[in-house]
Amino acid sequence: MGAVWAVSTVTMLVLAGILPDFRLQSADGDSATRIGITAAVGAGVFGILSALVWPLVVRALLLVPALVLGLLAFALNGSLLTLALWLIPDGRGTAAPETAVLVAAVMSAVASATGTALAVRDDNAYRRRLYRLSDRRRRRAQPVPATSGTVFLQLDGVGHDVLASAVARGLLPTVARWLGHGTAPATHRLTPWRTDWSSQTGASQLGILHGTTYDIPAFRWYEKERRQVMVSNRPASAAELQRRAVRRTGNAGLLADDGASRGNLFSGGAGQVALVLSVSARRERGQRSRSGYFAYFSDPANAVRTAMSFVAEVLREMVQSTRSRLRGDTPRVGRAGLYPFVRAFATVVERDVVVAAVMGDMLAGRTSVYADLVAYDEVAHHSGPTGPDADQVLARLDRSLALIEKVADHAPRPYRIVLLSDHGQSPGETFRSRYGLTLADLVRAGCGLPVPRRARRTPSGAEARAAVRAALHRPVEEGPADEVRPRRSEPVVLASGNLGLVSFPDVPHRMTREEIDRRHPALLTTLAAHPGIGFLLVRSEEHGAVVLGAGQALPLAEADRPGGPLEPFGPGAAEAVRRTDGFPHTADIMINSACSPETGEIHAFEEQIGSHGGLGGAQSHPFLLSPLSLPDPAPSDGSDLTGAEQVHAVLRGWLEAASPGRPAVSRPQPR
Repeated sequence: MGAVWAVSTVTMLVLAGILPDFRLQSADGDSATRIGITAAVGAGVFGILSALVWPLVVRALLLVPALVLGLLAFALNGSLLTLALWLIPDGRGTAAPETAVLVAAVMSAVASATGTALAVRDDNAYRRRLYRLSDRRRRRAQPVPATSGTVFLQLDGVGHDVLASAVARGLLPTVARWLGHGTAPATHRLTPWRTDWSSQTGASQLGILHGTTYDIPAFRWYEKERRQVMVSNRPASAAELQRRAVRRTGNAGLLADDGASRGNLFSGGAGQVALVLSVSARRERGQRSRSGYFAYFSDPANAVRTAMSFVAEVLREMVQSTRSRLRGDTPRVGRAGLYPFVRAFATVVERDVVVAAVMGDMLAGRTSVYADLVAYDEVAHHSGPTGPDADQVLARLDRSLALIEKVADHAPRPYRIVLLSDHGQSPGETFRSRYGLTLADLVRAGCGLPVPRRARRTPSGAEARAAVRAALHRPVEEGPADEVRPRRSEPVVLASGNLGLVSFPDVPHRMTREEIDRRHPALLTTLAAHPGIGFLLVRSEEHGAVVLGAGQALPLAEADRPGGPLEPFGPGAAEAVRRTDGFPHTADIMINSACSPETGEIHAFEEQIGSHGGLGGAQSHPFLLSPLSLPDPAPSDGSDLTGAEQVHAVLRGWLEAASPGRPAVSRPQPR
């Protein structure tokens, strides 16, 4: 503490000599000794206020949106410095408001760097420093077990091939060392796994943490009996999905035994949660969604450092998007508006808070921790899964992994670090950009409903309208340009990456192919024949599940044969579609975009050039990177690890084998 105080004092003296609006002496002038004493008093008072007042202010601001909280760090820190200068006797300390903000930021950064530099020389001091980054509300009454704890770190959206390529190109030196690239022996193994048809975080993370992906047909879907759209990343939907999962499996989740859940959609049954969407509406002490922010921002040095990184990331995104536009990169989507701030939150604030919470969990000796780092997924949606933007994010994530690994050396129990992803990302031009109309436009045209003028002018829109006229033997209904009159019988069209869902809300059951054809004779033909659509799934009264492609209508059991609609989507596609067909809330029409077998490119029905949610390309192939000390996660018969439910069985087996008195779970078998 003395060294930090001394460095802070010198920093204040230097800034007072540089900045004209910052003064540490009386109007008549003071001796060098007096100025030094004034600086020491100011630095000391500022340090005390930062330690005592700052946490109270941050706790009071937990109701402020997280984006605003990070930006307020500068103003709050400057206010504390102004108060510290005001407390110096005889009015010797003064600073203009804007200067106080600058001085406070510099002093906090210097104090943080000094404290860290000194702490790394002493294990006990280093641990104390890291504790300030953690949630200190937990105090263990019992000794920490000597058995190994497990930290599961999810790199959201990083596919198996993306990880392997990044390691080979030197972007992930920590992961490369774990895999034995170089002189050190390997400590981990890399195992690919395959998602279900719904290749997105809502389904995968629910399966990994709660053991079931049942009735999760997409990221968003319409439930007819409730007349409600479910969206995986809405708090109410996430809470309902978690309740359904617990009811179906009969257990609280992967993390129920002394676990912590950080930055996830679901809690996994953890007793310690921070930034978990499914419990974000709770108000119990220790269960508030913003508690993780308080644990991190209660240290003013963290707040300043993260706020500065936040601003830098906003500027970086603006420069990168401008450069991409000037180069004429294709495909490309809009990256203006609030997106730079959303990206900065995902890549800076969420990363810093979650990593700090994980470090605190390890130092507290918790048995299991599961944390989601969403930075890559957010950037890849708008910049593409590969390229310099995504590479920079991966490199920064590797540094976070290295920090967590170092903390494990100071934890009160040994820790095994497991790295995994929930899905990959597939590149490709969006459906709207490629064909000039949205999926909803195409569905409406196939139903003979009004469509916006921009869609009618496109080749796809004109073809759809011609098909309707031919099928109905009458003109398609016209309407004012860009105006759609909602009707009860009109379809609900939803998009989840390159997976589309069409539901007719006025029909209480899942409509059959025959019912759809009677109501809208041209719809299924229009959709199946479109070059941007790979296949449709519908139910037939006569044949059961049927897959429709261009000029084809095959029972699901035959759809993956050579030349069939599912062949371009590779092994396992038919099984994934069959499983989804059995869900209660599968849409009347399930639509998967086309996929190029050569490039793996797809056409997202959302405005994303890196997307996931359906079948096709790298999105269905995440990874599991596990220590060699753990059993091999691959199924015993040599088949692929398939589905998040199998991944859950693997992770649960590892945790139970590490707990005394608990039997290990057998290896997962094919579904």
